Amino acid sequence: MRYALFMVSKWLLTMNRARTPFRKRHQASRTSCHERQASLIIAATSLFAAHGFTGTTTKQIAKAAGVSEALLFKHFPTKHALYTAILAEKAHYSELREAVEEATKKRDDERLFTLLASYRIKKGADPTMLRLLLFSALERHELANMFFQQQYWVFHDLLAGYIRRRIKDGAFRPVDPVLAAKAFFGVILHHRLLHDIFGLPMHLSHEASVVEYVSLFLGGLVRQSPGS
Repeated sequence: MRYALFMVSKWLLTMNRARTPFRKRHQASRTSCHERQASLIIAATSLFAAHGFTGTTTKQIAKAAGVSEALLFKHFPTKHALYTAILAEKAHYSELREAVEEATKKRDDERLFTLLASYRIKKGADPTMLRLLLFSALERHELANMFFQQQYWVFHDLLAGYIRRRIKDGAFRPVDPVLAAKAFFGVILHHRLLHDIFGLPMHLSHEASVVEYVSLFLGGLVRQSPGS
């Protein structure tokens, strides 16, 4: 009986030892799979931003990532799938959305406009997403609308709604809220085109530029008292 128990214990110990390397190998395999997908997304993002969606081939992406084209298709069967993965990887707005919603609840005009401007106008801002947005619009492919909706329109609608409420409060003068929101984001986009795409030097810091833009824009929106 003791011998039988000894043999069972020995067998269980042997099986546990055999399982451990397998688990490690499995975890390592999953890690390498994620790393490979990440490297493909990085390579595709760089090429799409430089040459556009139609100007980039899967062969170029695979070469830039150091893998075969067949392996690329194993992870991303189409360029469309890669483009969607790039959006999911780059578009993280949960923290901004929470801060913006808090500012709207408090009717904090300066805080709201500053949040929206400083998210785009900041030191070290990656121009990649702006380049992708421009290419998607110029090429008129099916991803352009998805890109625009995720990148800009959600905050445009939010700002237009906020301006409409502040007009009803009597805090802002009666203007078209949709045009006002477009104008504000137009200022931000124009700034980024000049400095992030065309490379014009800035004569003010990013922070100072945001302060000036917000001050100028709110100065045109806020209703002035009759005696001012």
